[in-house]
Amino acid sequence: MQRAQSGGETFDYVVVGGGTSGCVITNRLSEAGFKVCLVEAGPRDVNPMIHIPAGYIKNIYSKKLTWNFMSEPNPGTNNRSFSLPQGRVLGGSSSINGLNYVRGQAVDYDNWAAEGNPGWSYREILPYFKRSERRIGDADETYRGRDGELPITNLDWHHPVSDALIDAAVELGIPRNLDYNGAKQDGAGYFQRTIYKGLRHSSARAFLRKAIKRTNVDVKTNSQATSIIFEGAKAVGVSYIAGGQGGDQRQVRASREVILTAGALNTPKLLQLSGIGPLDVLQRAGIPVFREMDGVGSNLRDHYAVRMVARIKGIKTINDVAQGPALLGQVARWALGLPSILAVSPSLVHIFWKSEAHLSRPDLEFACAPASFREGVVGLLDKHPGLTLGIWQERPESLGSCHIKSSNVLEAPVIQPNYLTHETDQKALIGGMRLARRLFRSKALGKYLDAETSPTPNLQSDEELLNFARQKGTTVYHMMGTARMGPRSSPGTVVDAELRVHGFEGLRVCDASIMPSMPSANTNASTLMIAEKAADLILGRQVAAVEMAGGHAA
Repeated sequence: MQRAQSGGETFDYVVVGGGTSGCVITNRLSEAGFKVCLVEAGPRDVNPMIHIPAGYIKNIYSKKLTWNFMSEPNPGTNNRSFSLPQGRVLGGSSSINGLNYVRGQAVDYDNWAAEGNPGWSYREILPYFKRSERRIGDADETYRGRDGELPITNLDWHHPVSDALIDAAVELGIPRNLDYNGAKQDGAGYFQRTIYKGLRHSSARAFLRKAIKRTNVDVKTNSQATSIIFEGAKAVGVSYIAGGQGGDQRQVRASREVILTAGALNTPKLLQLSGIGPLDVLQRAGIPVFREMDGVGSNLRDHYAVRMVARIKGIKTINDVAQGPALLGQVARWALGLPSILAVSPSLVHIFWKSEAHLSRPDLEFACAPASFREGVVGLLDKHPGLTLGIWQERPESLGSCHIKSSNVLEAPVIQPNYLTHETDQKALIGGMRLARRLFRSKALGKYLDAETSPTPNLQSDEELLNFARQKGTTVYHMMGTARMGPRSSPGTVVDAELRVHGFEGLRVCDASIMPSMPSANTNASTLMIAEKAADLILGRQVAAVEMAGGHAA
């Protein structure tokens, strides 16, 4: 925690973190006429590999565009550690993510509201999902937006093995679903993407580019926030290092609010560096305790996935066309604006279904592609044609944490996701792996499937499959929950239903950190929704809930 000092520029609002949420909020507050400063630790999004969708595999491991965080050895995954990259560039993780747009299920948000968060039911937050999107293609406009800044498109590069996989799902009783972001999530089909005219549309491209042209917006890149500045219990600014490591220490002040949008790992880190967090964490780090708050950095959740892989016969897959002379042809197609593997997301086919038949709603997400990677070699394709089914439990119960080690702002926090430590997560993943095998062995895929390569068919028991998941599974990079929303009386909460940090004035958290529980989805779409709602909360605006024919979406 830092006491206010004189000096420094003054704005109405200071937004810390130029990622998915920060870009939206900067745009909304500035278009309302307020003076906004956006402080981002990373650079501008000028790297061309950000904007070419196929650059995903390079971006996710970039030392310049990501926070190079690592998890602690995890007891649920044979004490393995995992790379946990988060976007460190304008657009944040929306500039480096897998590009698929997934909202989740209505009951996810109804549960948020039921936990003491008025205004967060599905009916009440649906207008915010709709506000940000420009849905291109057929859609039920009860659920989908047409006039937002972010284009959401359908896949335009199709492959026979992908079609056969969807047929396989139907063969097993899983319905086709052309819009899993509409009335129901259940089913199989093609992912919708934040790709338009062959280019990634990050939050920076969609929202910040027009905001940055306004005279009331100042974007400070390569500027690492070090602490929140307080006058009593009121946040009045932020200290930051200008120009990156070794730069000058500066301040920027907020006459109205400081808004934290630094993401589920960096937001709790900044709060803790400012003296707000668990007592033992602050004391070990040598941070003067400003406000003890056990929930800061707790409740960390992430999706943990297993890849089921098969070798394909009789047809070329992405393995074949992404290498050698064939790749040059794909580059040419992309340059001409034609369907190309350069303009697809890493996962093309979705299946949302149940790990056990008696469940009332899906608890599994499959992210699938007609491609396979060499086992143990990140980003290197197999030399033979392949098909990969990535599977994860949609709503993990395993809880982890993110806590600072010291008062050094440049030191990474201690991150322990605790993957697969909850029995529910274990059972769901085993059920998903068994469903994947049924898909591989379906009639629809029969003419293409040569052999199941990972895991091999000899692994049969629940124990063997779970051990494989522990040894071979990995993160899906969907960290959330470390500044949980809930009533102040509820243990472990950090912000109220208006995203104000308990016990403080002028301080809000408006990113994936506030999610009380994991939505049944990749987290980017939900984070966009949170940002849109946060902007209205900050501005004191209200949007009428959507009246939906036939009740809630599922």
